[in-house]
Amino acid sequence: MTTRQHNYQTIFIIAGLTIRETQRRRILWMTLLLGVGFLAVFGIGFHYIYLELNRQVLNSSELNLVSGVLLTAGLYAINFLTIVIAVLISVTAVSGEIDSHTIEALLTKPIRRWELVLGKWLGFAALLLMYTLTLTGGLMLIVYLRAGFAVQNLPAGMGLMIMQGLLVLTLTIAGGTRLSTLANGVMAFMMYGIAFIGGWVEQIGAMLRNETAVDIGIATSLIMPSEILWKKALLLFLPQSLNSTYGAGPFAVTSRPSDLMIIYAIFYMAALLAFALISFSRRDL
Repeated sequence: MTTRQHNYQTIFIIAGLTIRETQRRRILWMTLLLGVGFLAVFGIGFHYIYLELNRQVLNSSELNLVSGVLLTAGLYAINFLTIVIAVLISVTAVSGEIDSHTIEALLTKPIRRWELVLGKWLGFAALLLMYTLTLTGGLMLIVYLRAGFAVQNLPAGMGLMIMQGLLVLTLTIAGGTRLSTLANGVMAFMMYGIAFIGGWVEQIGAMLRNETAVDIGIATSLIMPSEILWKKALLLFLPQSLNSTYGAGPFAVTSRPSDLMIIYAIFYMAALLAFALISFSRRDL
């Protein structure tokens, strides 16, 4: 077996152990169970809302508009839940094992530090992928079966939503190589909060044609590009008519993100992952 093959095998073994650990702690099953509960609540609510709209004899374009807004609200909730899950499952991935000295037992085996970090990242990424696909796909299926409303550009849009979760996951793991568990969690949520409020400032600034507010939003996107990925995904999912201020309400996207920001987000995440691998490899335990 070559060195590269050994590295791959070690990384996949650690990824598998990471997934098993979430099963042992019932994190995986609780997350999936509550996710199903979320879909059930949304499905029942959407059914009765759509039933009432049909009674009011709305035309097809009006029904599609309301269906799109309700779907956007559901996606908005899933997007936030994905961020929360990304932080909670990974916040103790490195710092928690350092504090409990579990990491010392692992590193006495022929495992390199970067292999450990990359394996954990891969395991959590697989869980996040499954969670996002299950909830997002389930939500869209409910709306399609009940209202016949289908989104556009499904693979690209879901890819951006998944990328946003992976971005926050990578940030949390990178922070865990240097910060305590509590400080790391605060840092991850605050970085997301900065991106979130900056995105709102940019949207309102675009609506009011205030360049300063738009520039502030762009600056926060450079600090943390998570919100850009969500807005771009929404623009791909829904036609332009649902992204007007009066049509989509608080979920409207009045400032179109640049495609260059997607490339920036990819490099941003790659840089965070590289930092995590190098930082933990050089840290004194």
